[in-house]
Amino acid sequence: MSANRKGIFIAFEGIDGSGKSTQIRLLADYLRKMEVAFYTTMEPTDSPIGSMIHQIMTGRMHADPKVIAALFTADRLDHLLNEVNGIARRIDEGTTVIMDRYYLSSYAYQSVDLPLEWLIHANEPAKEIMRPDVNIFIDIEPELAMERISGNRFQKELFEEQSRLERVRRNYLDVFDRLQGEEQVVVIDGNRSQEAVAEDIRSTVMKYL
Repeated sequence: MSANRKGIFIAFEGIDGSGKSTQIRLLADYLRKMEVAFYTTMEPTDSPIGSMIHQIMTGRMHADPKVIAALFTADRLDHLLNEVNGIARRIDEGTTVIMDRYYLSSYAYQSVDLPLEWLIHANEPAKEIMRPDVNIFIDIEPELAMERISGNRFQKELFEEQSRLERVRRNYLDVFDRLQGEEQVVVIDGNRSQEAVAEDIRSTVMKYL
């Protein structure tokens, strides 16, 4: 990558239990060997706004769905523009950013309770600031996702019920159809082995580097 070239922005998407965190770690290991300058991060963040979201998602706080959506939007904008570690600046400086969830997660998850149009409008500022070069969606059957969640988590979060994950997955697929031509989305079959999934992700990412 040339010194004056912007970094690539890669957003990972998927229902809970899809294996995003594992695949981001494997991709990071690969990029490190390739000597690519990268930064991994996630939403919600560990900022004060993100901490409120975590409390809501784990049931320690309660809030109206519109309030939750607004908190995600505020956390996202701070994540982009924060003077200390904002990712927009990192990308402009040539660092590839790998994000665990971005605004497509808001569309899929929060449209369970809110109109999709409202969510798209609320996230327009983030989209104008930084749109991913590619959204990698790890598609997994909700039943398998629940098996993974049950084996790996001590406490389930707000959306971690099979019926809700089924709804979220449908929402993702509907969003992809709706935004075809606007968003670069690559769907990866996540029902396979970790290595098979990782190989497809590496092949996808290298097309953008």
